This record gives sequence, C-alpha cells and structure tokens, in this order.
Amino acid sequence: MLSFKGFEKGYKGHIILSLDDLTFSKGVSWLMGTNGAGKTTLLRCVAGIIDYKGQIAWNGIDMEKKPIAYRLLVNFGEAEPLFPAFLKGMELIRFFAEAKKAPNGQAETLIEQFGAQHYLQEPVGTYSSGMAKKLSLILAFLGHPQLVLLDEPLVTLDVEAQETLKMLIQANAAMGVDFIISSHQVLDLVLNNPMHKWEIRQGELHQIA
Repeated sequence: MLSFKGFEKGYKGHIILSLDDLTFSKGVSWLMGTNGAGKTTLLRCVAGIIDYKGQIAWNGIDMEKKPIAYRLLVNFGEAEPLFPAFLKGMELIRFFAEAKKAPNGQAETLIEQFGAQHYLQEPVGTYSSGMAKKLSLILAFLGHPQLVLLDEPLVTLDVEAQETLKMLIQANAAMGVDFIISSHQVLDLVLNNPMHKWEIRQGELHQIA
C-alpha cells in the first residue's frame, strides 16, 4: 500500500499539500479535485519526479532510502507527457523496458494494443498529443508494476484507445495491481472491488464515502 508520513509539498514557501499520516487502500483509487488543487503535483511526487518533505513508501519501501527498488514497482503516465524531441518512440520504449525489467514480448503487445506501431520509428517531436499520450501509457504499463499512477489518462485519446486503456486497467487490477488515477472524466470501469474515491481540498486529501 502507498503511505505518507509527514508529507509536505510547497512552492516559494507556501505549502500546497500536507499529508501527515495517510495510507491509500489497495485497489483502484480515483483522485479528484478542482484545477490547481494539487492532483498532478501529488502524483509527480509519488512518481519521484519532484522533491518533497516527509516520507513516501510503497509496501514499506521508502522512496528516498531505496529509490531503485521503489521505482521498479511504481510507474507513471503523465497528463501531458514531454519527451526529448529527437528520440524515437521505440528508443524510449526499449530504454524503459530494460530499466523496468519488462518480460519478453510485453512491449510489442502493448504497442499493438494501442495501435502505435505505425509511428514509433519517428522522432517524438513529430507526434501529435494523442500519439505522445499513447506512448506515455505504453511506458506506464511496462515491467511488473505494483502501483500505476495515471494523470488524466483519457484526455487526447481516441475512443478505441480509451477502451484499450480501460481494459488494461481492469485486467491489471484483477491481478492485484493498484492504481491511482486523476481524472475529470467519469471512470466507468468494471472492477472486482469498489473504486476508492479521494478528493484534494485546501491542500488536504479526503476519502469520499
């Protein structure tokens, strides 16, 4: 489970998020809140992309103390992914597959599922927002993640890709993978267990019954 102790994140001396002692329940969690509430900031902290004060741990693995072990288990798909423009999508996939110790054939299966095979040999700088989003989602599922963070995953995706994503979330959740998903769009997922709903209000996280 994902846990926080004494967590704070601020900018220019102003605290925008404070989670003193909180644990996310296992399963799929839907993170809600108004624009600017801190949803993306929280996910980026959990992904280890930006710094913070306090402790974040996954099943007792502290991100700061054991960063390699933590990052092998926690994957992230950004809302508006930015990749080096000169790299090809396939180069990024191969790099992530190696870093995440992905099983043989996993990357190829994900590429086919998202219908991305036709452009991955082109530089990322030539991609549309939808193409870049599909690449980001492929990377988010590579390896053997125990927790997948998805920030506004449905935005810029075509209907077919949205259905593919929902299928992947449902299939992985059924195998015990946890998800924290920030989304303004309704998540109509078919899950074995109820979805947990959370809302960020005034810098704090509240679970919604």
